[in-house]
Amino acid sequence: MRVLVLSQYFWPETFRITEVVQSLRDTGCAVTVLTGQPNYPDGVVPPGYSAAALRTQIRDGLTIHRVPLVPRGSGSALRLALNYLSFVVSAAVFGPWLLRGQRVDAILVYAPSPILQVIPAVWLRWIKGAKLVTWVQDLWPESLSATGFVRNQKVLGAVSAIVRWIYRKNDLLLVQSQAFVEPVVRMAGCTPVAYHPNPGELAFSKPDTDSACPLQLEPGFNVVFAGNLGTVQALDTVLAAAQLLREESDVRFVLVGSGSRSEWLQQETRRLGLDNVGMPGRYPPSDMPGILAQASAVLVSLVRDPIMSQTVPSKVQAYLAAGRPIIASLDGEGARVVVESGAGVACPAEDAQALAEAVIQLRDALPEERQRMGKCGSLYYEQHFEPKLLARRLAQTLSEIVSERLAAGTETKNG
Repeated sequence: MRVLVLSQYFWPETFRITEVVQSLRDTGCAVTVLTGQPNYPDGVVPPGYSAAALRTQIRDGLTIHRVPLVPRGSGSALRLALNYLSFVVSAAVFGPWLLRGQRVDAILVYAPSPILQVIPAVWLRWIKGAKLVTWVQDLWPESLSATGFVRNQKVLGAVSAIVRWIYRKNDLLLVQSQAFVEPVVRMAGCTPVAYHPNPGELAFSKPDTDSACPLQLEPGFNVVFAGNLGTVQALDTVLAAAQLLREESDVRFVLVGSGSRSEWLQQETRRLGLDNVGMPGRYPPSDMPGILAQASAVLVSLVRDPIMSQTVPSKVQAYLAAGRPIIASLDGEGARVVVESGAGVACPAEDAQALAEAVIQLRDALPEERQRMGKCGSLYYEQHFEPKLLARRLAQTLSEIVSERLAAGTETKNG
């Protein structure tokens, strides 16, 4: 089966779709990728690439076609909009030329915001006569409203109309959270919708046990947050909890990663004199198993918002795989997974007092109880989020969709 994966983001950018493609290839699918020039998260195109170039790469047996785009820059809303729209236009204009003469059975779109990147896939679906499957990572227009990026109701209404059109041009919609099913079904018309979670990271399936971990945590009860340090992660709540626990000499928060709030976090930590908060920076995914293995507990947090409560942050899978007790400072689906798995404790989003109490609860728990939580998390991960397992399911889903097309074609021919 020949699969085209369309995603604005791909290696060397650190999005999960890169590992999904590798796993899908390992199932026997012939995978080609159509993507943009790398520029996330720094906003600039790295050496060896050009924002204005068309480029085809071969990496690990994968053919990667790259189209021009406007780099996202340093956070300007205009540059971000141009970044999104330029990829949509480039993929629609140059994609058919880059893929000329190539047969495509199924197109899989990895669709974090913006959902507009599905538009060139709709065009390619018609050109190639392929089946189109979109893997919905964010809800639109809800995510626009939740982040405050768009507040005008007429604009949100127009976006809703575009989203309905996009959804209904698909043969199947996959959603990364069970809570996404109902809102997507409302807009999808006759297009079927199915739950397909994001897998864990391959680094946790094949951890590098030979090399030394580049980050060694200090002695004590280390609560590790790993990932994007952005606005929706409610990191002000984490600092407030750290302030409440500053007299607990053995408790330390370690924020591993980078993001739009990195500088603010550093300034605020210094202003408040929070010696119990460390920010060692960002590390590659291959280093994360070794870092998380040292954690006394791992922390996932989000802001209090209806759209965020419907999302399962991808770090939850990594935490489950790491086999460490989890503190979930969030509402909804993410908290449900942590509690259902038995891997840790949950408290309401943006509640610093509840977060501080959850930290103390785990610190004071018997070591055997924390070990039990870790084992429960590992087992739940193997049953629900293991990358090879989910790759086989995805390949089977795509194969069934393609088989339906072939069967329909045969019936038409016979008729």
